[in-house]
Amino acid sequence: MTALKLIPRKEFERAGDDLAVLADMCRANALVAVKRAGSGHLGSSFSSLDIVAHLLWRELNVAELGWDHPDRDIFFSSKGHDVPGLYAALHALGEIPTERLLRLRRLGGLDGHPDVGVPGIEANSGSLGMGLSKGRGMAWAKRYLDRGGIVVVMTGDGELQEGQNWEALASAAHQRVGNLWAIVDRNELQSDRPTEEILALGDLEAKLRAFGCHVEVCDGHDHEALAAAFASMRAAPDDVPKVLIANTIKGSGVSFMEHPQALRDGDGTYRWHAGAPDDDAFTRAHAELICRIEERLPDLQLEDVPPLEERVSLEGEPESGAGTHSSVTDEYVAAAYGEELLQLVTTHPELVVLDADLASDCRVRTVELEQPSHFVEVGIAEQDMVSMAAGLARQGLLPVVNSFASFLSSRANEQIYNQASEGTKVIYALHYAGLIPAGPGKSHQSMRDISLLGALPNVTIVQPVNADETRALLRWAVEDAEESVAIRLAIGPSPRRIELDGGLHPGRGTVLRDGDGPVLLAYGPVLVHEALVAAEALEARGVDLRVVAMPWLNRFDAEWLDELGDEEDVFVLEDHAPVGGLADGLRRSLDARTRVTAFGVEGWPACGTPPEALRAHELDGVSLAARIERAKSLAVRP
Repeated sequence: MTALKLIPRKEFERAGDDLAVLADMCRANALVAVKRAGSGHLGSSFSSLDIVAHLLWRELNVAELGWDHPDRDIFFSSKGHDVPGLYAALHALGEIPTERLLRLRRLGGLDGHPDVGVPGIEANSGSLGMGLSKGRGMAWAKRYLDRGGIVVVMTGDGELQEGQNWEALASAAHQRVGNLWAIVDRNELQSDRPTEEILALGDLEAKLRAFGCHVEVCDGHDHEALAAAFASMRAAPDDVPKVLIANTIKGSGVSFMEHPQALRDGDGTYRWHAGAPDDDAFTRAHAELICRIEERLPDLQLEDVPPLEERVSLEGEPESGAGTHSSVTDEYVAAAYGEELLQLVTTHPELVVLDADLASDCRVRTVELEQPSHFVEVGIAEQDMVSMAAGLARQGLLPVVNSFASFLSSRANEQIYNQASEGTKVIYALHYAGLIPAGPGKSHQSMRDISLLGALPNVTIVQPVNADETRALLRWAVEDAEESVAIRLAIGPSPRRIELDGGLHPGRGTVLRDGDGPVLLAYGPVLVHEALVAAEALEARGVDLRVVAMPWLNRFDAEWLDELGDEEDVFVLEDHAPVGGLADGLRRSLDARTRVTAFGVEGWPACGTPPEALRAHELDGVSLAARIERAKSLAVRP
């Protein structure tokens, strides 16, 4: 990795109230933090940083009253993706120490999406569309408690596709919550494509006025225009919610990251939404920012950033920010899913693929480009997507619904419940399932989807361990399954290539290591890898573990259960919370004499690199070996 240099806090003090240079200084430090982390969101951070700087250094009363004063103004971003920029600003203001800024997306550092455990962060986000409702609650509470101050919520323009935003605005107007301000970062880009292509917002100003809001529009990078807009909002009636549409440029401040140039360079796809830049791109971006800062702040001093104590591979999906194990392969189960889905679409005219603005991450972009008549882009709206799929299924089509597991299984749970109750068949592709990658934090780590969907009587839940099994399970779901199927998919690279003997056998696991000791079941490429590491460690200590890859998480073959029931101890490695996963299903199905022990993600999932997160939950192979030994020793005590 190229040498990194940070702008120290004393230089921000020297910048005074030059808001443009303060914003660029935050951009430079956010760039360094993301580069060091190996992942993060630069485009969204850069588009909003002039607004953030204007609010924190000039508009809000926090500097005057302090962060603990009940009458202080409150600001938070509902976007979530722009948090590296906000972290950089809070560092400049002395709220976040340098050492913590440099631990972005590391265990004990800063989460990849906003978390209230960080000083200056007012609300958790990452799951889009919740911020305006939270802000309305804070503003209503201030009025109820007779406290001063406004509540300012930043939203993305793509985020406005979530219906909860409009519920919040309508209620704010009806409840006359005039101390609520919304700022729309109108950068006209979503994860990698223009907002107008995903789901056009139309006349946004007219829509917001129709919802009863006072609306201002300005250039979000012009500090004079921002000052005038905020002055008009303060002069508006006290009982009317206020909205600023700030027209911004995604990637602002770095020429080759700015829209629309970056779109042209990417042949219509924006590449700087997420992920860390390579060494060349980082050097060019940092030099451009520092050069512009030095024009207004001569003799700028930079401080060296110490090297990482643990190198992190940058292999992985851009959105996921997946650093991974040292033995990275080039196998992605998600890629195999996308390839097989495209093949199935060409031979199954009833298939319709639905996406919620995650086509690249969910590997369905090729379907969109090559089979557009079979593809529907609904935007950031999982509930709408699932209910549309229910309607398609009622007309005899077979929808394949794609989103991140944490959003799809929980946000649209009532819609999935309703669809399943109609007895139709829908395939749900739950991408980004499980603990790893852990950099984006708890909003993106799906620890409850098996329990949420497993409660439904006619939804089969599966998770493949390698590319071949991914293709086989998807084809089985399309061609053979009689009920709805939820397919959990890891988004990052597989830690090792795992070979399976034989074909697909519904309800049965595959023995990967046939020892005569305890049985350990696992699913998914990450934790099956850790199960094999545990077996290797135990073998050296005289314990011959039997490792089984079990893709069927809530459906079991009767004969296979009888074989498993002969075991005294069955250990289950859950890429999920220990409640409601595979282990609970086995406990209900096996004879009571078999002890089923679950090793899962206890508590909130840890944010960090994959090794850090696995160790934190004692789910890495070495920790697992020790846990199994402890469990066995306890079981034999009199």
